[in-house]
Amino acid sequence: MSADKVMTIALVGNPNSGKTTVFNVLTKLRQKVGNYSGVTVEKKSGRMTLANGKKTDVIDLPGTYSLAVRSTDEKAVHDVLFGHMTGTERPDWIVCVLDATNLERNFYLVSQIHDLELPMVIVLNMMDELEAEGKAVDVEKLQAVLGIPVVPMVATKGKGVEALKEILSKETLPAHPRPWRMSEPMEEEVEGLVQWLMKNRNLDRPLAFSEAVIWISKGNIECEHIDADEQLYTLLTGAWERLSVKGVSWRMGAIEARYNWVHKILDGVVRRGSRRKRDMTQKLDAVLIHKVWGWFFFAALMAFMFLLIFTVATYPMDWIDAGFARLAEFVKNVMPAGDLRNLITDGVIAGVGGIVIFLPQILILFFFISLLQDTGYMARAAFIMDRLMNSVGLHGKSFIPLLSSFACAIPGVMSARSIESTKDRLVTILVAPLMTCSARLPVFTLLVAILLPSASVFGKTGIMMLLYALGILGAVVMAWVFKRTLLKGPTPPFIMELPPYRLPSVQSICLHMWERSRIFLKRAGTVIFAFSVVLWALMNYPKHEGVSAAVALEKSYAGQIGMLIEPVIKPLGYDWRIGIGLVGSFTAREIFVSTMSIVFNVGEGGGALTLREAFVRAQWPDGSPLFTPLVCVSLMVFFVYAMQCISSIAVVRRETNSWRWPIFQVVYMGVLAYTAAFLVYQGGRIIGLQ
Repeated sequence: MSADKVMTIALVGNPNSGKTTVFNVLTKLRQKVGNYSGVTVEKKSGRMTLANGKKTDVIDLPGTYSLAVRSTDEKAVHDVLFGHMTGTERPDWIVCVLDATNLERNFYLVSQIHDLELPMVIVLNMMDELEAEGKAVDVEKLQAVLGIPVVPMVATKGKGVEALKEILSKETLPAHPRPWRMSEPMEEEVEGLVQWLMKNRNLDRPLAFSEAVIWISKGNIECEHIDADEQLYTLLTGAWERLSVKGVSWRMGAIEARYNWVHKILDGVVRRGSRRKRDMTQKLDAVLIHKVWGWFFFAALMAFMFLLIFTVATYPMDWIDAGFARLAEFVKNVMPAGDLRNLITDGVIAGVGGIVIFLPQILILFFFISLLQDTGYMARAAFIMDRLMNSVGLHGKSFIPLLSSFACAIPGVMSARSIESTKDRLVTILVAPLMTCSARLPVFTLLVAILLPSASVFGKTGIMMLLYALGILGAVVMAWVFKRTLLKGPTPPFIMELPPYRLPSVQSICLHMWERSRIFLKRAGTVIFAFSVVLWALMNYPKHEGVSAAVALEKSYAGQIGMLIEPVIKPLGYDWRIGIGLVGSFTAREIFVSTMSIVFNVGEGGGALTLREAFVRAQWPDGSPLFTPLVCVSLMVFFVYAMQCISSIAVVRRETNSWRWPIFQVVYMGVLAYTAAFLVYQGGRIIGLQ
């Protein structure tokens, strides 16, 4: 290896093996998060410094149980290790992270990595949990049997990290040949396929062997849909027929051979112990996934999370809001009056501040998500929700993205990546924005204050809960519709490992919060920043001197747009001024409030009360009130169902790698919002409501 070349190490392991914790410990804040080229699977990479001072790139591959391509995550791992992933170099070394408490299952993946004949280090993570169960692993014996470096580790406490870095500092590691063997008929058939792959696919022998075993162990239907090569399919069907005649199971032959090797390797290496840890997990599960008490605990946990999001988060949100206000005031004091100053204060600062203000809620949400994942409860929550999700054709994993969408649709859409089925992932992405996000709260708060000015806190809270219920109902109904029409398909079986309960890693949680908040600000902030500047320009040009602010706004480009769409929105009870607010709200829902402040010429420092009074005074040209209770309800219903913001559209585009789905999403949610608001307003007028 060249002295100047930066070595690439890939971390591979089963889900819940602590692989990402190892990655975080090794790379700390030197991480990058993106997507692999052409796919929606997340790519996490970072850089670490080895014991000899050299820099090394580290790739955290998605958790997988095997290299057989049956999901997008498995395909990403397969393509990276085989060198087929565009834009990602094939790794020089493999660090295989294993859950020390479940070595038999984890070693199946080790046997598949072995086939590739890449230099490999095995990390036995969670050794503290193994000891808590009264078990032990003879690391030296395991290392001698394998001929591969084995490092015991407790990643959450940093134990074993330096030993791993020391091993990786060596210039070379031996790449051992495949240690396991199948039956002679299987070996012969696999060898024939290996020769064909080496000749026709230009693969080296280790890669050809690994591919051959994967292909020959697949079923007819899988191969027909995955590979269109007729000659390869003919070779496979011939191999299956010959093996069947000899009484050899072509599907199970390689699997059984691998596990025979695993049992041989682990024989005498693992000392069995007590069942204390397992018994404790079973006792907790008897309550936490109970068909009755599990729901009570889950509901209490969710209530506590939302309590923090909607109460505790308000303090730092107020600080951030005040900070941006002071920044805007500072700019006004140091810059001369003019369009440039207005652009900076009303466009740039207001636009960026409108997103950054929600960062505390995002951090609290991701703190909870990371905490639930690290402790092992997230899998239980998905298990509890499976029955409800199953009723609309989805399974429990869809619950996690929908839960995330209560804070913001952006992380909700992004977390749908964990769903294996392409159709189920698309359905989840399409309905996630229907969950009422935190950005709608300022709009709802203002409209509820107009609708029920003298109502008690409990009355206003009841209205807010009803709005959230409408969003949930809309998501459930539309998921049911999509699963039976556009994305029709069988409800997938819900298979999810329930890991043992574990103490969370503070470092891992903090890094997760930092990573996700950075993505949120980068992906959402840039789009909203640009659109805020455009919106400011539309509301301030062309210039009209010597007229009132209201007339200038009416004659601006934004006013002209409002006038243009007024005939369309008038059946909902809205005029052109509300139309401007609706257009502006596609930047971010909360911008509706600030847009309305400008539209109705509310002075600086007026606050929500002044804007509420402006709404109460607002009239149609004939003198009738504009914001009647019926119009307020219509507006709230519209905001419940309309697409949340342009940032969500951008993220859906990124996650689906197509404009087809975000455009469809905008259209269907727009039609749904318009129809619901129309029925509310016109239905209310028919029965005599105002």
